[in-house]
Amino acid sequence: MSLFERTDETKVLRDPVHGYIHIDLQIIWDMINTSWFQRLRRIRQLGGANMVYHCAEHTRFSHSLGVYEIVRRMITEVNDIRDSLNEREKTVVMLAALLHDVGHGPYSHAFEEVSATSHEVYTCRIIEEDTDVHRLMEAAASGLSREVADVIRHKSANPLLSQLISSQLDADRMDYLLRDAYFTGTTYGEFDLERILRTLRVIDNRLVVKQSGVYAVENYIMARYHMYWQVYYHPTARSYETLLHMLFKRMRDLGETGIDSLPELFAPLLKKGSISLADYFILDEASCNYGFQLLVDHSDPILRDLSVRVRDRKLFHYADSTPQFNRMMRAKLKKQGYDLNYYWGRDTVVQKPYVPYTGTGGNAVWAVMKDGSIRELSNASNIVYSLIHGPVNDDNKVYYPPEAV
Repeated sequence: MSLFERTDETKVLRDPVHGYIHIDLQIIWDMINTSWFQRLRRIRQLGGANMVYHCAEHTRFSHSLGVYEIVRRMITEVNDIRDSLNEREKTVVMLAALLHDVGHGPYSHAFEEVSATSHEVYTCRIIEEDTDVHRLMEAAASGLSREVADVIRHKSANPLLSQLISSQLDADRMDYLLRDAYFTGTTYGEFDLERILRTLRVIDNRLVVKQSGVYAVENYIMARYHMYWQVYYHPTARSYETLLHMLFKRMRDLGETGIDSLPELFAPLLKKGSISLADYFILDEASCNYGFQLLVDHSDPILRDLSVRVRDRKLFHYADSTPQFNRMMRAKLKKQGYDLNYYWGRDTVVQKPYVPYTGTGGNAVWAVMKDGSIRELSNASNIVYSLIHGPVNDDNKVYYPPEAV
């Protein structure tokens, strides 16, 4: 198979956000059918948020297809982008868009804290080590896997490729805002994708938006702001993720004492050092949920209790963290016999909807004004200027068993 081989006809996949996902390159079609990409069907997009929004059952698989579709539209419908890239670069960036999340573990970003490794690291390993993903790329073109991985790690020879997938105005964010809003039944994440695409330009190998598109970008920035506070940082979702952390912490602590009665699939997580891709492949949400079910009958009472809480959604209560409340609640928990290592959690989240770049790089949103000058977004939008110069919004919560109240 050559890198530019076309499918016998354009393949289309129905999608609730984009209408259709269009595929006419054979390597894209074959990549979708690799075992590693199919694994993303078994990993939900939003982790703990489905404990709040019951329809948020969509997967990294559908999101990855959505990011690919937006990038495909960028390189075919936005004249400046289309004319700035050669055919190999277009294929590379479409593959990077499709595979940008292939290294995700279960339960979204909560798992990254458990494994102590970012999903981007695993993504690049899957692309560059001996996997069906890697073999497919190298069979199509020597060195292709390195080029795709370099886009994801922001080391591409052409920085425009990384901007399309991972910047502050990129296909990844555009898809997950629209998709997560759709599946949570909210409207917070909605923005005018069509207008943004129509007003995108490339100047000096930098992605910019026309002044007439600034209003659509403001809407996009606000969509991010509201989605983080109403969906991604919802305290109930964070309570579920706190329970997951406590459960894995207990397993790790028991493993260090020599207890070998834990499910074998969790063993790679409990050992220090890198996890092999063979072991990582098995760690999806289906297998982890089965492992939690096995732990419900474990001899350790803490592990047994935490497993039941995760399985049955018996979540921790939460409250605003203050010195007075924390002292009172911690004393109460100790008096009732709770081990604070596993029944007391703290979590602080901070969200900046837009961070201006102060150097000369591309990780900012740039606007080309009517007079031809280029301004960083906060200098072209009063709304964005107010957001970045206003107080930083944070939320500091503590989590504890509800029956201890």
